[in-house]
Amino acid sequence: MLLDDRRKIGLGLTGFGVFFMFLGALFFFDRGFLAMGNLLFLSGVTMIIGPKATVRFFSRKRSRRGSIAFFSGFLLVLWGWPMIGLIIESYGIFLLFAGFLPTILMFLKKFPPLGALLDKPWVKKTLNKVTPANLPV
Repeated sequence: MLLDDRRKIGLGLTGFGVFFMFLGALFFFDRGFLAMGNLLFLSGVTMIIGPKATVRFFSRKRSRRGSIAFFSGFLLVLWGWPMIGLIIESYGIFLLFAGFLPTILMFLKKFPPLGALLDKPWVKKTLNKVTPANLPV
């Protein structure tokens, strides 16, 4: 699959968003880093799938709990409660993107060190508890 320039920029923004969220957590839940990470992450997702698809993704009935958790956590970060906000946001991101976890894991299995780790029986057992039942790990 070839990526056009808009999607490449979106992947970069999403990556920087995750990086800034990591820095925000690393620097004792720094509000500025977390807010910047959230904005970059949302901008990146919008650039990757488009504005209409982003609105549809966050407003679907099955994504409602994850969307509410993510945006509530984002607001808590902005209002000065970064630790609680990041925890709620992380829960929302997990709910929103849990359906993509099997695809991500299959992609990671192609890398030699990670593939060997993911083939360990105790890792498979743990992943099968966390991910949906149709996980081919």
